[in-house]
Amino acid sequence: MAKKSTLLIVESPAKAKTIEHYLGKGYSVEASVGHLIDLPKSRIAIDVEHGFEPEYITVRGKASILKELEKKAAKADEVLLASDNDREGEAISYHLKCALESKKIPAKIERIIFNEITPTAIKAAVNAPRDIDMGKVNAQKARRVLDRIVGYNLSPILWKKVKNGLSAGRVQSVALRLICDREAEVEAFKAEEYWSLDVELKKGKGSFLAQLVPQGDEKIMFHTKAEVDAFMASLAGKKYVVTDVKTVDKVLNPRAPYTTSKLQQDAAIRLGFTSKKTMQLAQQLYEGISLGSNRVGLITYMRTDSTRISNQALADVRDYIGKNFPQALPDRFNNYSMGKRAQDAHEAIRPTYVKYTPESVKQYLTSDQLKLYTIIWERFVSSQMKDSILAVTTVDIECGGKPFRTVASVVKEKGFQAALKLLAIKEKAVHLPALASGDELEYCKYETEQHFTQGPSRYTDASIVKILEEKGIGRPSTYAPIITLLIERYYVARKNKQLIPTQLGKMINTILLESFPKILDVNFTAEMEQKLDDVEESKDNWSQMIGEFYKPFKEQVDDVMANLESVRGSMDELTEYKCDKCGRPMVKKLGRFGHFLACSGFPECKNTQSIPFCKCPVPGCDGHIVARKKHGGKGREFYGCTNYPKCSFISAYKPTKKICPDCGYFMVERYEKSRGSFYSCSNTECKNYVKEE
Repeated sequence: MAKKSTLLIVESPAKAKTIEHYLGKGYSVEASVGHLIDLPKSRIAIDVEHGFEPEYITVRGKASILKELEKKAAKADEVLLASDNDREGEAISYHLKCALESKKIPAKIERIIFNEITPTAIKAAVNAPRDIDMGKVNAQKARRVLDRIVGYNLSPILWKKVKNGLSAGRVQSVALRLICDREAEVEAFKAEEYWSLDVELKKGKGSFLAQLVPQGDEKIMFHTKAEVDAFMASLAGKKYVVTDVKTVDKVLNPRAPYTTSKLQQDAAIRLGFTSKKTMQLAQQLYEGISLGSNRVGLITYMRTDSTRISNQALADVRDYIGKNFPQALPDRFNNYSMGKRAQDAHEAIRPTYVKYTPESVKQYLTSDQLKLYTIIWERFVSSQMKDSILAVTTVDIECGGKPFRTVASVVKEKGFQAALKLLAIKEKAVHLPALASGDELEYCKYETEQHFTQGPSRYTDASIVKILEEKGIGRPSTYAPIITLLIERYYVARKNKQLIPTQLGKMINTILLESFPKILDVNFTAEMEQKLDDVEESKDNWSQMIGEFYKPFKEQVDDVMANLESVRGSMDELTEYKCDKCGRPMVKKLGRFGHFLACSGFPECKNTQSIPFCKCPVPGCDGHIVARKKHGGKGREFYGCTNYPKCSFISAYKPTKKICPDCGYFMVERYEKSRGSFYSCSNTECKNYVKEE
């Protein structure tokens, strides 16, 4: 493509490897591996007296990368900065440009952007370089400075008043508040028992179930099975007569192609992926997958709040639909509105080439990559197809003046559902015999089932991302890191996909909420996000925005530091365990990675150990079962005996103090979608299990 020497710098090595396939001689592609220039971790590094200017340094461990890029840039005729097209990416390019210019590099340094890693997109970007977008750079700087000021002022309060090693942040603390508020609602809710009622009716050879329905404003509520039995006894011998049969068309609209938040929500609900896992997989698909002889970026940029699709992509998908689902091709493309807060910097998440169907790339992807790519592909293709139409039949039935109803639906026109497999809408099929008003039905039996009223649900990855998006807290790039940070700090635990605040998380939330109600106010956080958007659009001055926030905040910090009562040590708990080094009692403490035992003789004795769950069940072994992790503490947690390797007993599931009545081994916590939460025996030869209360 070019005779001159051009150095193109991207963020990740995987992306560099893909792009190298698309550019001819004269181009070299290198990776910065994220930020090379950033704030130091050891101090606040913000000059609050002089316009809040940040003090940037070369990131520790990245000096050799920067030096190598400087060396290669010095030999190039042109340097193209191709970091991601968002605030962080713009800041990376800006800092790189400043670093290269400080070395008097003679090459022309320009910025290029692209939304997908394809030959067409890369070549178009290379041929249309531009200047750095200082609006984005200033917005990133403002966010970085704001978060640094909040974090580096709040965290020391927690160190002094609660315990060392804690942290607080502008956005993470608000997310923690949402989770704690929901937990309080869950704990306050009192479930009420009720029983549902279905009757099995028959006409000819066809039988079906009908449900008791409200009668006007009257809703019959059964609180016990005895009430159901008494109600059905009052209908004994009475006729069930069809009073009305209606069939109407129900239109199901296709859904817009994915934004970041919607992708994370669907991946959590449909695939069981955490937000972090979803974004890691999406990054891999975006940066490039080797498809035999060529390497292809399979999806467009995965951090976006837009549902917009390029004209070329629309033409391609309509062509694909016309060939494969001609009956579902609409006369014109489907257009989708965006949320009020959408920045529309990128297209929606879509496959770069619709011709790469999930089936055609299956052999080149891991199982999880394939699942995520499949829902992205299906969502995009279906978004440009016709509505699906169901014929819904509602049958009203009366017995003794009490109304019953049954509903059945059949697909009249598949429409967009023809393209769905993994995202297929699962509806329970109900087959009805031919029914007409006035028909008498044969009563077969009734079925009743116990239920309990459902209170508010705990947040999951999907629902917390949804609420963060709805309330304008954070941005597409921050949803997954927020959840990850709360879990890593042990403020929140994930159990059966639910996010539950820990005792430590509740304590931190209470302290911050009482001391800094404005910082933890959801609306205030959303307003700050809007101000960052204004900075990006050059509607606001970043240092002035920070200045308006800083003075009252710092006064509040000083007041809280001076007057807040310390609760250090309040969570420590003396145990019956003795230190195996000095014999003193062990104390249960809460650390960054959960609870552990520490010698009460600290600092003279610094012995620590994991908290035993129970005694080892192996006959003749006097060890205890404790939590362990594979791969040097970074792998998946499992549970093993303290006498390892002498005793090799292990369990993949968390032990409890419950003892199996059949064999004497301890019971473990289990969860399965079909069974819910339950306890099962840790003895692999014993099949005993008990439903969790």
